[in-house]
Amino acid sequence: MTETPLRLVVFDVDGTLIDSQDFIVEAMNRAFGEMGVPLPTRAEVLAIVGLSLDQAIGRLVPAMSKADVAIAAQRYKDMFIKLRAEKGGEAAAPLYPGARAALEQLHAQDEVLLGVATGKARRGLDHAYDAHDLRHFFMTSQTADDHPSKPHPSMLHAALKETGAEAVQAVMIGDTSFDIEMGHAAGFRTIGVTWGYHPREGLLAAGADLLIEAFDELPAALAQLWGQG
Repeated sequence: MTETPLRLVVFDVDGTLIDSQDFIVEAMNRAFGEMGVPLPTRAEVLAIVGLSLDQAIGRLVPAMSKADVAIAAQRYKDMFIKLRAEKGGEAAAPLYPGARAALEQLHAQDEVLLGVATGKARRGLDHAYDAHDLRHFFMTSQTADDHPSKPHPSMLHAALKETGAEAVQAVMIGDTSFDIEMGHAAGFRTIGVTWGYHPREGLLAAGADLLIEAFDELPAALAQLWGQG
């Protein structure tokens, strides 16, 4: 009997597991408003979700100086903390339908390890974990505090090192082109989710191996990918 290899499934957070778009858009608008910078559209803000904060703000306002980017980033963090207090914490940003069931199903498989690779800061991820009781699912958690911005593969390289999995048996799941590009850069297979912040056309253009429309499609998608290698 052939032993099943160790497998790793890494999830993005915002736009993939948790629908935090209202928090993100409002915090960015408040930060820019305080600085007197023209407010970006909702679509513009959602397009940069997943990038590290300085990279995201730099894309939203290319003419902004590095010093002002740093100020805007700190104001965004401050506003996000205020919103968290006003709205009752990260629990106000709900899990997407089926997310918990999918995590429970994967976590129950001995050969499958779970991880997170997110543009959130560690503090924000900790709040999300606690609000939704998610921490116990994940063996590895990589955040923007410790790595270059997506799509650099540093987060996924660290996840492989921490878990002992091999890239050929690893899958990155995310809602943005940055997630897909990061996955390919690390040698992972990739699954794009269509309920998040980037359009399906962008996910396909980035090279997503598969797209899923809902979490109940995830087991079959993973089986298909793992059956290919």
